[in-house]
Amino acid sequence: MMEINDLKQSPEEQFLAIERLKNTLQENFITFGQLLSEVKRKGVFKAKGYKNFKDFIETEYNITSAFAGKLIDTYELYVEELDIDEHTLNQIGFDRLNMIKSFVKDTELVIAEEWIDEAKEKNTPELREMIKEEKERTKKPKSFKEVFTEQYIEKMRVFFNCSAKELNFKMAIYFQNMDLDQVKQDIKDKQRQMEMSGEFVGMFNDANS
Repeated sequence: MMEINDLKQSPEEQFLAIERLKNTLQENFITFGQLLSEVKRKGVFKAKGYKNFKDFIETEYNITSAFAGKLIDTYELYVEELDIDEHTLNQIGFDRLNMIKSFVKDTELVIAEEWIDEAKEKNTPELREMIKEEKERTKKPKSFKEVFTEQYIEKMRVFFNCSAKELNFKMAIYFQNMDLDQVKQDIKDKQRQMEMSGEFVGMFNDANS
């Protein structure tokens, strides 16, 4: 893989390279990520008169900053941090590398290598199923507060026959002229009563049984 530092490209040459690589993304996503990482890290985009990378990449190349971020993250994680060779990464492909990123980042090297091997050997549906199973296996049970909140929000949403966003608006209307100090104290008292009565525990067990 070409190293940008070795090429000593001028800003104009880097901008032309971005345009060229954008049109051949699947074959060049690692080099593309490397180039974007360099442009962002060193602030090369300022040569075009932009104050930030987001405005530069979205205005000049019609690429969302979120997608550019994925390209950069892919390069920095798999090449800079894990030192995986470009041939292996091209075998896996951009999409599958992003699918396993959360399992590879900030983990033990042996675990990261296992996921990379799985991504290389499995097709996309197989890898997606493996990821789903792993998430189910490691999913943490919901907390008391999460269970209570979800149940009551749904109850209120059904009662008012509205979306969650509309419910938030109705709640804002309801509370706008109330004594918030008194509301805060009432909530504390009610929460203490529910905890002492074991009501939270009952809801938690029902939701996770």
